[in-house]
Amino acid sequence: MSNEDLAHDFSPMIKVYKDGRVERLMGTERVPPSTHPENGVQSKDVVISQEPAISARIFIPKTSTHSPQTKLPLLIYFHGGGFCIESSSSPAYHSYVNTLVSEANVVAVSVDFRLAPEHPLPAAYNDSWAAIKWVASHFDGNGSEDWLNRFADFQRVFFAGDSAGANITHNMAVKLGCERLVGVKLVGIVLVHPYFWGTEPVGDELTTPAAARDYMVGVWRFACPSTSGSDDPLINPAKDQKLGKLGCEKVLVCVAEKDVLKDRGWHYSEILKKSGWNGAVEVIEAKGEGHVFHLFNPICDNAVALEKKIVSFLN
Repeated sequence: MSNEDLAHDFSPMIKVYKDGRVERLMGTERVPPSTHPENGVQSKDVVISQEPAISARIFIPKTSTHSPQTKLPLLIYFHGGGFCIESSSSPAYHSYVNTLVSEANVVAVSVDFRLAPEHPLPAAYNDSWAAIKWVASHFDGNGSEDWLNRFADFQRVFFAGDSAGANITHNMAVKLGCERLVGVKLVGIVLVHPYFWGTEPVGDELTTPAAARDYMVGVWRFACPSTSGSDDPLINPAKDQKLGKLGCEKVLVCVAEKDVLKDRGWHYSEILKKSGWNGAVEVIEAKGEGHVFHLFNPICDNAVALEKKIVSFLN
């Protein structure tokens, strides 16, 4: 066996060789926390758990230091990357959450969960829930992290994420709706280009190239080897009997016209309306754009419009 023999090839994200080597092709760069020179947003890294290793990057807007008596909405963010690449300290995610915090005037906790394949699902879900519970432990102002004690309003909590992070966001909101957390009110969730799938095609998926469909199925099975398949409720909310218990009042689903996952986003809004959930769901579509375009080109018109919509949703 050559040491170049591949076991899995999910380019442009990740390759795994038959000898066990894991090669991440993107999402490995890191930037330190900082005080942003232009908008004044401050960030710092915190350890949530040593074992398993869970951390987060916390952001506070400049205004919070001027008026500490005013509590701000709290955003918990889950990054994308197919459950297997990226982190809260990736340049794109650091920059993106930084901008949201400045524009929406919120406190944000960007979660670093363990990645597949070294830590296959449900590790990312378990870590994300542990992070949410850790954040919730600050609701009475007596938690371990001063910024959350001082600045976060636990009656105005939002979850958000993109791609696989949007999948996590949805599943965490369902879990919260089923289990509840004392002192925490989840107002809304934002799903940007959510990574959902299913055995039965929806919308225009019948015309999606087979290679693209196979990629979506393959990444899911790669990240979650114990899955029952594409109709696992974790990846296909239509198969989740708990969907109607989604624990928030409103949902914003953001899709992109040229994204292979677009129709899943629209489908999600339709099944959510029929699930018995009493909240409000809205879908917005960016014309002419592909998957997570806003991270690659954050100053284009459509990215700016998307940001404004999310900021409005958080306020």
